[in-house]
Amino acid sequence: MPHHHLPPFELKTTTHVQEILEPGNDPWQVELKDPAVSVMTDFRVRAMFKVEPSDTIDEALHKMKVAGLRIAFVQEKGSEKLLGSITSYDIMGEKPMRYLQSVGFADRGVTHKDIRVGDIMEHTKDWVVAEFHEVEKANVQHILEALQKCGRTHIPVVDVDSGKEPRLRGLFSSAKILRLTEMSRQKVAKAK
Repeated sequence: MPHHHLPPFELKTTTHVQEILEPGNDPWQVELKDPAVSVMTDFRVRAMFKVEPSDTIDEALHKMKVAGLRIAFVQEKGSEKLLGSITSYDIMGEKPMRYLQSVGFADRGVTHKDIRVGDIMEHTKDWVVAEFHEVEKANVQHILEALQKCGRTHIPVVDVDSGKEPRLRGLFSSAKILRLTEMSRQKVAKAK
């Protein structure tokens, strides 16, 4: 079999550039009819943010603020198993006070700073999730409608292979989607 040698690749360069603009910081925008995966945070591409159930809620909130995120996944130390999730809304909302009332904090001297992530997190069994094979057929509008319908700020996306445990694949965030579809939603509103 004769060997065909490919001609060597040569990168063409030039010296006749007049002016160059700095990198554009155009806001990344998506249309409502774009594929849903375009607004999904894919955990195969980007690491998911994790906290431990033993972290205090103040520690977890601080870590989320530093990372610029509103949700963290709760994972048992030294395990691949996810126990649940916690959002900044959970921590700053009424959940801590409800927890303190449920444990009779006045009698026991338990205060806000004693509350652990595991005390107020949402367990995986209570999640509203989307399956990745369904997400692949959906558009951005479908995801926004699903978030509104279930009254959630986030929808985890799971990969479900037959005979295997579901694996967390990604996440939809209403705040992110609303930010990315702002121009598209304004166009729709003006057209009405």
